[in-house]
Parts: sequence; C-alpha cells; structure tokens
Amino acid sequence: MARYFDVHPRDPQPRSVGQVVDLLRNDGLVVYPTDSCYAFGSRMDNASGPDRIRTIRQLSDRHDFTLVCADMSQIGAMVYLGNAEFRAIKAAPPGPYTFILQATKEVPRRLRNPRKKTVGVRIPDHPVPRALLRELGEPMLSSTVLLPGDEDPMTEGWQIKDELDHVVDAVVDAGDCGLEPTTVVDFSSGAPEVVRVGAGDPAPFQS
Repeated sequence: MARYFDVHPRDPQPRSVGQVVDLLRNDGLVVYPTDSCYAFGSRMDNASGPDRIRTIRQLSDRHDFTLVCADMSQIGAMVYLGNAEFRAIKAAPPGPYTFILQATKEVPRRLRNPRKKTVGVRIPDHPVPRALLRELGEPMLSSTVLLPGDEDPMTEGWQIKDELDHVVDAVVDAGDCGLEPTTVVDFSSGAPEVVRVGAGDPAPFQS
C-alpha cells in the first residue's frame, strides 16, 4: 500500500519532503506533482525504477526517460552541452520544457535511448519537486503518470493513490497540476527541433 503525503503546493512541509526522499533513497517509486502533470519518480541509480515504470505504463524499452534536475550544473553533468545548447537552455526559465541531448557516462545505460544514446533533462518550476531535488541532492528519473488507454494524465492525488496503491510506494498530493505535458526540444542532431508543443512556449527554439 502506497504512503500518502498531502503537501502544500507552494510551501511543502520539510518533514514530508524528508520522508519522501527517504523512500527514494531506499529505491522507492513515488508519484509527485510537477509544473506539467503528475510524474513517477525514482532515484537515477534505482535499478528497478525504469522497469517498474515501464510495467505500469506498458512502455517499450525504447521509451525516453527524463532526468529532473535542480539546476544547470546538474544538467551539465548528465548531458553534453556545447556553447549554443548551454545558452539556449539557460535562457529558458525553469518550467515545462524537456530537452533531449546526448547522455554522459554519468547516466546509467538503462536510462539512455538505446539507439541515439540520448536522455531528456528538465528543471521544473514547482516548489514540490524543487524541494525534493534539494533534499535528494541528485537528479531524479521521471516519467508522466499517463496510464495505458488513457488520453490524459490523472490530475488528482487521491485518484492516483486509489489507482496505483499497490504498484508505487508513495503519492505526493499537492493538488491539481494540470494536464498539459512539457514542450520537448531535441538538440541531439545539433540544431534545436521542437518535437512536441506543450505547456512551454516553443517560440525561442523555432527558427
């Protein structure tokens, strides 16, 4: 049975944040709010995390995972950034953007795209994941809570708890955080390519 944490969306309680991070450090799989839908989260080095997410979402082993990062320094450790990529990503404020780039050796092989050797990275603009990332001290593996057969992600923490009670270890409820996914920008070929338009304004990455 999953633990349930009802946290304040703007000022998450430190005790709850610490308990969720303890679960993550013990290889737990949690659901948490972001600035773009609820998401599954686990430690990057959690060997079972990707498979648990793939099983719940019925994904293939070619699914692109995202590493949610606290800041640009964490992103720089996870992916290769040339000057142009660094400037473009740094110019975008924290928010609903996912950037796809070549992964460094810091990223476990099981998290990279098996063909392109890429991984997604993002910096969320939501107090809850930012608090979790500060306490955890490392990026977090992430994937949207979009279940097989559903057209939209679930938006209510209590509903997620009911649906996923026996397949995740915790649900962090901070209220409705919307349906619109991140805007995805692929830098893997050199120039930015907007491959999905979501909540983030794509204009800065379109020629």
